[in-house]
Amino acid sequence: MASRIEHRAEFAQGVAEVYHAQSAEEVLRARLDLLGGKHAGLPEHAADQRRAAYKLVQGIGADQLPQAVRTFHKGDLIVHREQVWEAAGEGYTGTAKATVDGVPGEITARTELVPNGTGATLVTSGEVRVRIPLVGGKLEQVIAEQVTKLLVREAEFTAKWLADG
Repeated sequence: MASRIEHRAEFAQGVAEVYHAQSAEEVLRARLDLLGGKHAGLPEHAADQRRAAYKLVQGIGADQLPQAVRTFHKGDLIVHREQVWEAAGEGYTGTAKATVDGVPGEITARTELVPNGTGATLVTSGEVRVRIPLVGGKLEQVIAEQVTKLLVREAEFTAKWLADG
């Protein structure tokens, strides 16, 4: 059974500006510098007005991991994320996938960036699956909580980036 991830962020800026802040190489590198942790990187990136596809690497230090995770995973967690955005109507839709080195499972999500009046809304809906007997469900919950916290921090970064524009 999978654990769900749900996140919604509202932005004062329009879809085009938020899409740029979600997909431009310089913004992603700045976000990784601030939030990427150990081993952060942007190994692949391609983006234009209609489509973006990129891969991120982020690290979480072993000392920052909950005890439930440290019990079965020794050392830092290295997270590999893939994001694709495509223009759709007045906004963008996308898919996201993440895997963690040494953890049998994955995170998958659908993303949607849509107008809301004069601003934009970013919605992420997904799930975490960990295929480890007995402890997989507990780890899914911990990972889902951590991913949701990361999405909140990334949305805060994006809002500040756009406001400082």
